[in-house]
Parts: sequence; C-alpha cells; structure tokens
Amino acid sequence: MSTSPPLASGPEGPHALRPSLDTVLDALSEGTRARKGPFPSGGPEAVAARVRAAVGDVLPDQGDPNALHTVVRALTEGSADPADPFCAAHLHCPPLTVAVAADLAVSALNPSMDSWDQAPAASELEGLVTRVLASEVYAQTPRGAGNSAASQAAPAVGHPLRAPRPDALITTGGTESNQLALLLAREAHGAGVRLVHGANAHHSLPRAAWLLGLPEPVVVPAPAGALDPAALDEALTELPGPHLVAATAGTTDAGIIDPLPEIAALCAAHGARLHIDAAYGGALLFSGRYRERLRGLDAADTVTLDLHKLGWQPVAAGLLAVRDPRDLAVLHHRADYLNADDDTEAGLPDLLGRSLRTSRRPDVLKIAVTLKTLGRSGLGRLVEQVCDSAREFAALVHDHPGFELYDRPTLSTVLFRPAHAADDTVAAVRRRLLTDGRAVLGRARIDGRLWLKTTLLNPRTRPDDLAALLKLVEGNTPG
Repeated sequence: MSTSPPLASGPEGPHALRPSLDTVLDALSEGTRARKGPFPSGGPEAVAARVRAAVGDVLPDQGDPNALHTVVRALTEGSADPADPFCAAHLHCPPLTVAVAADLAVSALNPSMDSWDQAPAASELEGLVTRVLASEVYAQTPRGAGNSAASQAAPAVGHPLRAPRPDALITTGGTESNQLALLLAREAHGAGVRLVHGANAHHSLPRAAWLLGLPEPVVVPAPAGALDPAALDEALTELPGPHLVAATAGTTDAGIIDPLPEIAALCAAHGARLHIDAAYGGALLFSGRYRERLRGLDAADTVTLDLHKLGWQPVAAGLLAVRDPRDLAVLHHRADYLNADDDTEAGLPDLLGRSLRTSRRPDVLKIAVTLKTLGRSGLGRLVEQVCDSAREFAALVHDHPGFELYDRPTLSTVLFRPAHAADDTVAAVRRRLLTDGRAVLGRARIDGRLWLKTTLLNPRTRPDDLAALLKLVEGNTPG
C-alpha cells in the first residue's frame, strides 16, 4: 500500500518539513555557486537551454524524488541575485531572513484571507498592522524616537482629530494599490472623475484609468523629473472636474519626489482628490533623517506603499493607506458561504471588503514580524544606509571624468552614463554586462537621453563595491 506525500501543516508538519528545508538550502547554495555572479550568463537562449536540460520532463509518468533539489538548483542558477552588490537595476530588494522565515510559516499554515474561519489569527494581525502603518502615513508631525500608541494617535496642535482612524489594505504591490485608489475615487466622485498625473508617474496609473473606464487622463509636465505645480494649477483651473490628482513620492526612473506640499495645497484649493504613489519612497517614514522629505503625504486621500522595495520583504508586500476608511465601504461584497449576514451579525469578522481578491495569502505576517523585529529605528537605519550608498556612488560618478551624473539622488537611485557616449553605446554596455552575467544595471530615458540606472537596495553594499561597479562599467565602455 503506497503512502501519500507528507504534509507541511498539522502536528507532524514541522518534522516532515525539515528534510525538505535542508534540500532547498543545499540547492540554493549549489545554484548560487554555479551562477558565479549576480546574473546567469549567456543571454535568454543560454539560460532557457540550461533550465530545460536540468528540469527535463516536467510531468513524467513516474515522479522524481530529487525534483525539489533539481528544480530549485536550476532556478537559483538562472536567477538574478538582488543580494549581489552588482545587481542594482530595479526596485528588487534582497529580502531579510526574518521576513523569508515568516513567509515559510505562511506557506505551511496556508491561511486564506477571504473568510475569518480560514484565518482567525491572521485577520486580527492584518488589522493591527494596517492600522499602525496607516497611522504612520497620516501622522501630522515628524516622529522622534518614541513609538507609544498614544504618540501615534495624537494629532498635531492646531489640527482637529480625524475620525474615524485611517486604515490600509494589503495589496500585491503598487499596481494593485494604484488601481484601488482610482476605484475608490471613481466610487466617491463618479465615473467622470478625471485622473491628472505628472509625466513622471508610474505606468499603472493611466492603465488603471483605462481599466476602470475613466476619461482619458491629463498628463502634466514634469521638468527635471518632478511634477510642475504651476502646470498642475493651470490644468485644474481649465479642465472641468471632478479631478483626481496623482503625485509621486519616488519615481521609478530616478527616485524623485514631487513637491507634495504644493500639490496638496492646489488640490485643496481646487477641491481635487489627491492620491500619492509612494511605492518607492514611502519607507522614508521610518527614517528620522529623511522622513521630512515626505512632508505633505498626510494630505492625500490615499497613499500607495510597497514594502517589497525599501522594506526588504519578499514579494508581495504592498499596501494602500486610506485617510477616511469610510471610503472602503464600496468594496463590501456578500457571498453567503464566506460572510453570511447572520454570521456577521453574530460577530464573525467580514474579510471580503478588505480586497478585490478572494483567496489571498496573509502577506501581513512577514511585514508584522519585520516591523516588530527591527522596529522603526532598525528599518530607518536600513533606509538611511541605502540612501547614503546612493550619495556615495553619485559622488564617485561626479568625480570621474569618464562619466556624467544625471543629478544628486533623492532616494537610492543614481542615473549616470559614459561621458560623450551615444545612446546606442549606453544600451550596448548594459546588455554586454547582462549577457556576461557580470552586472545588472537598469535603464532610464530622461531629457531625451538614455541613462544607466543603479537602484541601490542592498544595505550591505560597501564603498569598495561601488567603486568596483563603476570600474566594471568603465572597462566595458568602448573607446
């Protein structure tokens, strides 16, 4: 009589899981050694051929007991390594071990956040964490070292206490958060609400307007990478409302923060709703040194955050913070098998209004464990370390006669290019390093020119790593 494969949950789950964990860790180590750098070499065809050769028949007639080791090793060898200091192209962070370990627990327990009877503790944890993070977003004064519940709840002098308390939803990232923000605006102001955003805005915003059937968005110029308040004022004056203005706190290309206080004042003057996409820059909230750069954030009706960027979480760890949680009432949905009226009246929490998704994993666990393990000061130090690394790298570029620096970094992104090089040369240098597996650099087209992009999210990157990366780019630039 054959036995069924072991399960990861239940009384025997942890014991049954241990050998598989050892297998995974061994495969991760072997795959990393085989890769020999930040990225697999050879380009798409070579990587695909190695994966096909290693995996073989994906669905054989008879199962392969070594499949876990084989497939994980192949995936590791063919993956970009965000923990390598030369892997610096995207908002792709090396996750913290404590967050990855918490994610393992979620996979083993496998709660589903669509009904309370599938996730009783996780639903309470999600409420605790989302309210705390929403309070961080809507705090009206810069925070000091204190972290008491009283200090989080207290309004600034001269500001009336907002009621009810702000809230946040867990999402899969910036794209879903931005889509939800536009949905809430549509439901609050009608299907004619017009999105007004900077030319620097994330592509998910106009795409969400298309998805939701909103009018064609109005694009406001963003000279030097930031939305122009004068142009915004003109657009809000000339165009019939209602308006939804979307500002950005940390652009994808250059990490630039729009002038949030001026934008918030214009929205108040014109009666426009304000959404701030802080998917990248929102983590500055944890830093006493850099938090002030987000002044004006609390004026937004909705705010996008992404902790799988400057939060060192495994994907996904997005949030949408909402100043007035009554806006979330439009997400209410009834499915008798998940949130029957009599169950809700009897006191069972209703989770369907917390997301447009039905089945969803409790991504809040890794966030909660990270917040509690590191605290505000620990997370703030990590944020400051990567921002400081960006400033150091920008100084190296600025002082090197063979390179041109776009501008001093606002966050952890640095744009640079070989001096006097044509755009084709810049693109070729990036692809050469990628194909050789020696470095992963991004690209950004700003002011009509192509720039190499480093997004420094590894707090362990050291000055020697930065100097070596610049030297590598120099050595692979023709002439």
